[in-house]
Amino acid sequence: MIDEHTKKEAISRLRKIEGQIKGIERMIEEEKYCVDILHQINAVAGALEQVSKIVMKRHLETCVTAAIKTGTTRERDKKIDELMDVFKRFGR
Repeated sequence: MIDEHTKKEAISRLRKIEGQIKGIERMIEEEKYCVDILHQINAVAGALEQVSKIVMKRHLETCVTAAIKTGTTRERDKKIDELMDVFKRFGR
């Protein structure tokens, strides 16, 4: 579950990313140099990865920890499988 601190941090970062995206849109409309646009796209990808890490940390601290401490074997296995799926999909 997302707590207020995590929520504020993630939303703050996402708003900055939104501004970066708008900047990229302007760069494309103004036909800026392609490499400069690619650098900005890469910066946005890195910023989104940071948001992902914030949410993942919170998930590990709450949902996964609770399943390990108090969950059934089936619940623990489900959380571990879920995490492995996340790492497979999003791992770089």
